[in-house]
Amino acid sequence: MQDLPDLIASAPPPAANEAGSSASLAAAALAAASLLSACGGGGGGSSSAAPGSEPTAAPPPPPAPPTDAEAARFLAQAGFAAKSADIATVKANGYAAWLDAQFALPVSDGHFDWMVAQGYAVDANRNSFAGLDNTLWRKFMSAPDTLRQRVVLALSEIFVISMAGLPVQWRGFVGAAYMDMLEANAFGNYRALLEAVTLSTGMGVYLNMRGNLKEDPKTGRVPDENYAREVMQLLTIGLLQLNADGSVKLGADGKAIETYNQTDITNLARVFTGWDYDGTSATDPAYVKKPMVNIASRFSTGAKKVLNVDIPATADGPAAMKTALDTLANHANVGPFIGRQLIQRLVTSDPSAAYVGRVSAIWADNGSGVRGDLKAVIRAVLLDTEARALSTSPSAGKLREPIHRLLQWARSFGATSPTGAWNVGDTSNPATRLGQSPLRSPSVFNFFRPGYVPPGSTLGANGVTAPEFQLCNESTTAGYLNFLQTTIASGVGEVKASYTAELALVADPAALVADLALRLGGGGISAATQSTISTAIASIAVTTDAGKLNRVYAAILMLMACPEYLIQK
Repeated sequence: MQDLPDLIASAPPPAANEAGSSASLAAAALAAASLLSACGGGGGGSSSAAPGSEPTAAPPPPPAPPTDAEAARFLAQAGFAAKSADIATVKANGYAAWLDAQFALPVSDGHFDWMVAQGYAVDANRNSFAGLDNTLWRKFMSAPDTLRQRVVLALSEIFVISMAGLPVQWRGFVGAAYMDMLEANAFGNYRALLEAVTLSTGMGVYLNMRGNLKEDPKTGRVPDENYAREVMQLLTIGLLQLNADGSVKLGADGKAIETYNQTDITNLARVFTGWDYDGTSATDPAYVKKPMVNIASRFSTGAKKVLNVDIPATADGPAAMKTALDTLANHANVGPFIGRQLIQRLVTSDPSAAYVGRVSAIWADNGSGVRGDLKAVIRAVLLDTEARALSTSPSAGKLREPIHRLLQWARSFGATSPTGAWNVGDTSNPATRLGQSPLRSPSVFNFFRPGYVPPGSTLGANGVTAPEFQLCNESTTAGYLNFLQTTIASGVGEVKASYTAELALVADPAALVADLALRLGGGGISAATQSTISTAIASIAVTTDAGKLNRVYAAILMLMACPEYLIQK
């Protein structure tokens, strides 16, 4: 993806300074600002085939093992960072084996249980989010199941709840339980995930299904339609009927065909009545982990029809919901609609129709007759030829989400929390931090829309979707650079990195930059850019320990600021 007016601006090297001088880092930051100008074959032999028979074709050669750059690029898509040991593992065993190993890892300490163990389940925190940011950063930055964490972050941006819309007691634990639910279902079946999301206290509160009451003709009350609308528009089938490759179906009149209408919303809202917490407590938040239960007296009885599927009057709340969710999950739109968004969150913002079609086919049938197998879908997304080929197309790749950049820094350089508090905090402020923070979306539509096309740009003129550019503007660009400079050198909160491996290369600027460019950019940072950065950091004297660190800091800063890094190919 190439929507940056100058892919790389010539960065003037900083003037030589005494090692440890703040001026050297300032000069490096100026250079970074310049860089951030905008956001074995088969054997031969004679044939032994019988006369008249067709010769047997030689088997194709096994694929060549991944190169360092290919392995690093894969790891940045399937996780958040590429450590040298992980690159070696992928090279030795291949992509599929790495995925198998990640799929086999157990879920590590849950968010809810960690918050309880850390003493957050006290009355003083009953109406706050204390501890939630901490545990989110803890797992995203340090949990060994990096593939699961990457997928969970993606799912949290599709099945959105936000701290901005949870005005209930134990709200921090509601968010923690929701993330635990996503972890438990990330490698399962989509239908089970959809039900778990629907009955979670987090979604119940966020989109008003919790406490939704049946109609009352006397008062004119009607069921709340919020979740009924959004479960179709955002979580399952979208607004328009799609072909398997994600293209929009057209009617005989040449117009797009809508997937549902107001009658469907009204009937589905009636299905989603009667659900509420399974108990409450002012002293123990454990109830927020339980799926909601249906209270029969609050359920809207009578026949209903959703997407031309009849729900009989005899169906109670749970039975009606099962029929509705089965109908939604089995809709032909789900594979291309949700599958495309998973491609966007993991690989590329503007996938080809063929790519979407291949993923949709796996969604429809994992090869064993199972629909919605998320593990098979994730594998298909990450192993697709379009994912594994480094494309030079201007529309390929994606702008790295700000959260991803911070997580890559943390995991690449072994960031730790000495007290185990992981007090990174809220990183939403666009002027001073990242402009993005987990579970802090401004609305149910996430931080960015999956169909967003940047206006007034080359991307827009060519109709290229680039959702992440909704977060890219003058404020977020400057805020990110300033935040990054401080974070690299001083950490964020008490979370600090270790640069032992980098310091071992500090005497050779070109080698240092090449190593960092490989791990951070996965082969996407050009030799010319690396040369510019090497020249710049070479002017920082390394006669003292402080000078050595400054050279490392400057190299990381400029690499993570350059457009070739920011656009993840």
